Amino acid sequence: MVSYVYIDFSGRDVGGYVEEARKKVASLKIPEGYRLTWSGEYEYLLKTHERLKIVIPLTLFIIFVLIYLNTQSAMKTAIVLLAVPFSLVGSFWLLYLLNYNMSIAVWVGIIALAGLDAETGVVMLLYLDLAYEKWKKEGKLNSLLDLREAVMFGAVKRIRPKIMTVSVILAGLVPIMFSHGTGADVMKRIAAPMVGGVVTSTILELIIYPAIYMLWRGQGLGKDPVNLDR
Repeated sequence: MVSYVYIDFSGRDVGGYVEEARKKVASLKIPEGYRLTWSGEYEYLLKTHERLKIVIPLTLFIIFVLIYLNTQSAMKTAIVLLAVPFSLVGSFWLLYLLNYNMSIAVWVGIIALAGLDAETGVVMLLYLDLAYEKWKKEGKLNSLLDLREAVMFGAVKRIRPKIMTVSVILAGLVPIMFSHGTGADVMKRIAAPMVGGVVTSTILELIIYPAIYMLWRGQGLGKDPVNLDR
């Protein structure tokens, strides 16, 4: 014989609620031949978590391989992948402000954000490389000041395309955050991490990327103390 106890709750995630309920019912003495099983949405959540343990690392690995094939450099690949954790800062901030719990929909949004960050990061790196090679080809890359000018030139060239890209993404995602009706709750939780992550990744790519790139490229150049103080 099977008996079901249906529980409705709100304001928190399924996993956290069940874990707390498990601790509270752990002291109950269940007669021999009986067992207590948590099923329903929680059971589906566990199965999905097991899949995500495979999907998320696989996704990051595929992104890494694709970027490496494009750049042919492990250092450049690492620089591009720095956007992923930095964008998560904005994602978690927005999720916290909206009082959204971690769910499958949120993880889907984070996975989509990782691919988007990698794409825009590669483009930023391309602009920096083009400026670096241009200065090097013209023989103007003789000091850290020259390198800084080259990096600034490449970064500034990227501002307008980056702002246009972010604006288009936000224009498509922000209206979802104000939508209502069937499926709106799921779509909001997919869009939220992408909206927050795009904002912080923009700051990274326009400010921190060039600094990291300059530190990397500047290792082989002579130091000019006078120029560095400017």
